[in-house]
Amino acid sequence: MEAVSGTIFKMEQSIKAKLVSIGATSAVKAVTIQEAGLDMQEENWIGYVAGGLFSIVKKKGNKYYVVT
Repeated sequence: MEAVSGTIFKMEQSIKAKLVSIGATSAVKAVTIQEAGLDMQEENWIGYVAGGLFSIVKKKGNKYYVVT
């Protein structure tokens, strides 16, 4: 279980870094997966790390952003 939570944390941090670097820091500035430049592994995990109540990465429609 610890390995899974470590993987989720790693993916969340990687996705967060990419979203912040392109300025997707609010619902207005949200971007699609393609605009964010996520790799295949990040694309596969974004559904797990985005949109939760306490998640840093949020989802609005088919776009994603980081709460700062």
